[in-house]
Amino acid sequence: QVQLVESGGGLVQAGGSLRLSCTTSGRTFSGYSMGWLRQAPGREREFVAAVSWGGSSTYYVDSVKGRFTISKDSAKTPVYLQMNSLRPEDTAVYYCAADLRPPSTWGRKGASYEHWGQGTQVTVSS
Repeated sequence: QVQLVESGGGLVQAGGSLRLSCTTSGRTFSGYSMGWLRQAPGREREFVAAVSWGGSSTYYVDSVKGRFTISKDSAKTPVYLQMNSLRPEDTAVYYCAADLRPPSTWGRKGASYEHWGQGTQVTVSS
């Protein structure tokens, strides 16, 4: 069974940092881009960041640029999301996803993603 499993969420004060990890099992994801999306209560799911399978290409939503970094070792998992300078508005459930679309196409309106994890809660207190 294909699985994406997130870890690393938690409660942190504003200005703090967290690192999320996403591991995979059940199949190889060679050639897939990996990324993170998030969903806050009462809001639609939002793209956060994506990385190509080799790790050389990344893409971010504007609101996290300069604060979040997505990374992965070439041709390996896990995928990491280093989150610095966290803000209360970053509070959400963060989901790992995998899809064949290139990173620069993640976040487009109506985009869908082939594989999803169950999510990990990130709460940033003010």
